Amino acid sequence: MVMADNGIFSLDGKLAVIIGGGGVLAGAMAAGLARAGADLAVVDCNREAAERRAASLRTLGRRAIALGADATSKHDLQRVLDVVLAEFGHVDILVNAAGINSGTPFFDIQEEEWQRILDVDLKSVFLACQVFGRAMVEAGGGGCIINISSASSGPPLSKVFTYGVAKAGVNQITQFLARELAPYHIRVNAILPGFFPAEQNRRLLTPERTATILAHTPMDRFGEPCELVGAALYLASDRAASFVTGAILRVDGGFGAVTI
Repeated sequence: MVMADNGIFSLDGKLAVIIGGGGVLAGAMAAGLARAGADLAVVDCNREAAERRAASLRTLGRRAIALGADATSKHDLQRVLDVVLAEFGHVDILVNAAGINSGTPFFDIQEEEWQRILDVDLKSVFLACQVFGRAMVEAGGGGCIINISSASSGPPLSKVFTYGVAKAGVNQITQFLARELAPYHIRVNAILPGFFPAEQNRRLLTPERTATILAHTPMDRFGEPCELVGAALYLASDRAASFVTGAILRVDGGFGAVTI
């Protein structure tokens, strides 16, 4: 087994569970954690995507398993936990990155769409924090939870009403659990990405919307998936971020710093 030498950012001996790990942004973060020394359990509703991601992580010299699961099902998440504990014996890092989006205008949003987005983007975070957070508490060794927020979490953005509501809830879960789990030495933080084109939002990036976004982004470009890795490594490190909990870390090219 290859052991990484990353100093203060070393994750040697850690096991990270990546919910939604088949996605592009989650995959970049998973690779970053692997290069820092972590082993990984890649969880995704698309088992084939999870398998591909785990295979790529193994080429980095890490142990990595793939698990198909519905992140909105507590039963499925408990099954994932059981497999992970049987395989690795512990969970140290949880990354909640499952997500879907829609550009449906407000008055056209159907209840089914509203509920599905809230389930995938918010309920999944709640359930995963319950299942894996409890395991961390019971193990007594501390841990780290990283939730994925969004620039749409506030102030609200146009065209992504339900998604924005869900991500605002993710911020609340993050800060509430930071207080709740601190006595157990479990840190809970969120990464708030700006605009990173991926499959779930690419259809919303019309030329007009792209121009508006870039005009509001001081760095005048979209983010690259690899640019989330540093934030993930920082928050995952017990040494680098030992006194950091309840933080919502922006990686947005300055988008959140602009008003008029």
